[in-house]
Amino acid sequence: MSLLGKRPAKTGKKDLPLLAVKDILVFPSSVSPFFAPPGAGVKALEVALAEDQEIFLVPQKNKDEARNEHDLHSIGVVAYILQTLRLPDGSVRVLVEGRERARLLKYLPKQDYVRAEVQPLEVPHEMQSSTLTLMQIILQTLRGFKELQSRISKDKLQAINEAERSDVLVDLLVPLLNLSDEKKLGFLLEEDSKTRLENLAVAIQVESELAGLQHEIHKKVKSRLEQSQREYYLNEQLKEIHKELGHEDGDPTGATELRQKIEALQCPADVKEKSLKECNRLARLQATTPEAGILRTYLEWITDLPWGEKTEDVKSLSQAQTVLDTDHFDMKKVKERILDYLAVRNIQAKLKGPILCLVGPPGTGKTSLGRSIARALGRSFVRISLGGVRDEAEIRGHRKTYVGALPGKILQSMKRAATSNPVFLLDEIDKMNSDFRGDPASALLEVLDPEQNSTFTDHYLEVPYDLSDVLFITTANSLHTIPRPLQDRMEVIEVPGYTDLEKAKIAEGFLIPKQIQENGLGGLNIVLEPGAIQTVIHDYTAESGVRGLERQIGQVLRKTARALLEAGKDPEALRQQVEGEEPFRLTIDAEKVREYLGLPLWKDDKLLFEPKPGLANGLAWTEVGGKVLPVEVSLFPGKGELILTGSLGDVMKESVRIAFSFLKARAQTWHLKPEDFTGRDLHIHFPEGAIPKDGPSAGITVVAALLSAFRGSPLRSGVAMTGEVTLTGRVFPIGGVKEKVLAAYRHGLKDVFLPYDNRRDLEEIPDEVKAEVTFHFAQTVEEALHHLFPAEFFSEPSAPEPSTENVLPAQDQPA
Repeated sequence: MSLLGKRPAKTGKKDLPLLAVKDILVFPSSVSPFFAPPGAGVKALEVALAEDQEIFLVPQKNKDEARNEHDLHSIGVVAYILQTLRLPDGSVRVLVEGRERARLLKYLPKQDYVRAEVQPLEVPHEMQSSTLTLMQIILQTLRGFKELQSRISKDKLQAINEAERSDVLVDLLVPLLNLSDEKKLGFLLEEDSKTRLENLAVAIQVESELAGLQHEIHKKVKSRLEQSQREYYLNEQLKEIHKELGHEDGDPTGATELRQKIEALQCPADVKEKSLKECNRLARLQATTPEAGILRTYLEWITDLPWGEKTEDVKSLSQAQTVLDTDHFDMKKVKERILDYLAVRNIQAKLKGPILCLVGPPGTGKTSLGRSIARALGRSFVRISLGGVRDEAEIRGHRKTYVGALPGKILQSMKRAATSNPVFLLDEIDKMNSDFRGDPASALLEVLDPEQNSTFTDHYLEVPYDLSDVLFITTANSLHTIPRPLQDRMEVIEVPGYTDLEKAKIAEGFLIPKQIQENGLGGLNIVLEPGAIQTVIHDYTAESGVRGLERQIGQVLRKTARALLEAGKDPEALRQQVEGEEPFRLTIDAEKVREYLGLPLWKDDKLLFEPKPGLANGLAWTEVGGKVLPVEVSLFPGKGELILTGSLGDVMKESVRIAFSFLKARAQTWHLKPEDFTGRDLHIHFPEGAIPKDGPSAGITVVAALLSAFRGSPLRSGVAMTGEVTLTGRVFPIGGVKEKVLAAYRHGLKDVFLPYDNRRDLEEIPDEVKAEVTFHFAQTVEEALHHLFPAEFFSEPSAPEPSTENVLPAQDQPA
């Protein structure tokens, strides 16, 4: 049923459900659709439908959610609900008909919706002659306003012509006019009937004249246009509009607005001078020319960049420490460096941002740490991935003369950050490439140099931009592919892999709660026993990080959710604990993990512990962490040929030849015969031949495997080794000690040989690993071999005593 111009009798005060509306205005005597969001709005609709289908619609003062009566206007509309349609996202599409305007007297919050006591606005029963005259003028203007009439339905037009009261006429016509929401709201809130009518008379007269003027301009422009000029139709129309308004100096290019923005920028004087010069050029161009579009885009980029806008750093060291510890386990070096920076920043405000490079295996939290650092410092955070980038323009941008040119990723990210001192993460910096389009690593030299980045110049902007306040953080899996000049500009912090104990703590404190929530089991008491976690770590992951561990835990919990449903247990019902019943608790043990995950994906290689001549366990460092690298040596009749297999790099091949030459030169020392080297071929193999291998640290492993093969005596069981050897028999230190030791520990190898000069690296080894692993150190090959072979190997008459030749000055052995 539609009111269409007739109003129900006033019934005094009313108590109705209240619904705050935004982005829409409902007038009496008009039918309007809108969407009610889930929550209090939908509840208010349900209550209204259960009563008499009336609801009080009151407009909000701003776009934010209304929290109390102060966020609402005092005047609203009592509306009748015609139709509702519930949508899948929980919102409701509503069709209402406005009945009368009313004043909000009392705001009555309920438990999950709001009611209101309202008073309908009184309308004078007798109208003055001036009011009747205004109504006649409005209706007469409407009759001559053909364009507006064409937009009005016949029923609505009849209701307008038959309107007996001024408020009805205003409420029917205002929604049909091309007025701004602000002006329409003014009509809704105005209480004086005569004022409303006068404002309507002015509004409809202005719109009628504008429509007539637009029609005249359209006729003039169209008559002057020739067939070849059709594409400039809209631009010529705009010129005629400016001419009719008396604005001969129109601003079709937007230069005036851009000039105002440039004047307000807190940028260097030379930047402002160049920008204003380009802005003057833009003002002299036709708006439709390609050059005008290029210049306008360029100046918009200048004005959109943050010039000097900064966020204030967090002052409290304890607060920053809490944020870092909450988000990430361990990572002491990185956290200490950030807290050091923050402490100095508190003392000296003008401090250049450090440039950190986090290097470590995948899954150790390097990328997420950048976001955590930004939160700890109270700064905005931006991230770009450099993996696969091979074009210098990705960093520095293209020259603006090119079609579709834009600034590089650096300035694009600064615009997104909206501050000049964000935390800026350059992810996967070791994955960049170079080709004929340039070298992006070289372009980063200026960005990551504290002495140069205060005047970073993008090819597109061609003006210096200050990056000195940015805290740059880069991540990489390996330093080998990062050019040395770029490495020199960064403070490298190694992020090592985790021990099994650390992984278990991370799983308990971070991964399991996260996966419980993500798999719909939040609120349930689900516990993974320590044995179950260790089973996942040992049997179903083989990594330095925890990404695979999180994936497997997620799979276990998905299987758990499915098992609950198949058993007829609704997780939602289990969350509601019934009084007197035992609370729900689900414990997942190691056996259940094996049932859910199937056969183990990884298990210890028994060959690592099986004493066998010609077999030695080396330790290697890779981009994904440490790895146990067995070396196999086989002897067979031949002519002394040395065969190398296993996808070895040049450095590793040289290391094998050095080991072979050393043993050949010391053959008499170890009671080896010349025919051992000339009468037999020697095949040295490094398993997993599909994986490239390189580096000098396998030298001692090759020497031990060769001697074991020549003498037919196996090495000690459960021992692993690493170290570079020289032709004179010295053992040089190597890198990646922590990762290599953790790899041995993961495989159960409890005896580890290291070069003597790597003793200092034991400080980085976790205490639980040092408690279970025995470390041996040596400065020469002879000393090393006495650690690697069993005692009976040296009890034979042919075995020599360890040589003291080329031994460095003795130092205290570590405890």
